[in-house]
Formats: sequence, C-alpha cells, structure tokens
Amino acid sequence: MTYRVCFVCTGNICRSPMAEVVFRARVAEAGLDGLVEVDSAGTGGWHEGDGADPRTVAVLEENGYACGHTARQFQPSWFARLDLVVALDSGHLRALRRLAPTEQDAQKVRLLRSYDPAAGDDLDVPDPYYGGVDGFDECLEMVEAASTGLLAAVREDVEGRAA
Repeated sequence: MTYRVCFVCTGNICRSPMAEVVFRARVAEAGLDGLVEVDSAGTGGWHEGDGADPRTVAVLEENGYACGHTARQFQPSWFARLDLVVALDSGHLRALRRLAPTEQDAQKVRLLRSYDPAAGDDLDVPDPYYGGVDGFDECLEMVEAASTGLLAAVREDVEGRAA
C-alpha cells in the first residue's frame, strides 16, 4: 500500500514545490520511491496551472535537484487518500486543519520543521516570494534539514504497515 505525503504552502509555487522535490529525492535515495508518493498543493488557487517560481527552480537546480511542477489547490477530499499533510507554516497548519472533514484527518497535518530537532520553537518556513534569492536559499536549507527527520518518520510508518 502506497504511503502518500502532500506538502502545502500558500500558492504552491515556492515552498511546497521545493519541499516536494527535495523529499521525493530523499525518498528515492532511501529506496522507498515505490512505496511513498510525494506531491504538493497550495491553500489557495491563485497560481493553479503555473509552474514553480523561477527562483525556486533556479535554487533547486543549483543544488542538484530536477524540478518539474504545476501548481494546484489543496482539496478537502484529498484527506481520504493522504497519510500525511505537511504544512510549511502555522497559517497553513490552521487552514488545513479547518478544511479537514474529520478529527482523524486533522491529525494528519503536521508542520515540516517539527521534524527538525534544531528548529527549536520557530517552526515556520518563511515565505521567500516577496524577497530575493537569499530567501529561497534559506528555504531550501530549512527543507533539507527537516527532510531527514521526516524521512525517518515516514520510513517508520511504512515499515509499520508492512509488519
């Protein structure tokens, strides 16, 4: 049974596609790509159908990641097929939990940086959209740091299903 993870930010052109691409690479490196499906979406539909922000693409490519992406809006009906919904900041967390049809679905929503022990109390990944490329670099650093802990948690869930 496939384990499904969806990363969610505001418009699905900066943070969540970056997290999707990085985590998909981690899943493949761990040999779990046949068992774990990774995608992303936005809380809003402003950019639906658009590609990732060119700065997101540039930062990912500069760091060895391939990026093919089309923005879409998160739909409450998706909770039924998702195992984990990863919010990029606390605003997304609250919005997603409000959208959740059941309490069980609301419990599927987690903050990305909660998987990074070094993050401390600051669990939001800042929105780089209105800034320069430095914000995108910082976003990538935060995503990569959290991906290690997230991969360990997902691996544990996947292995728990197989047992």
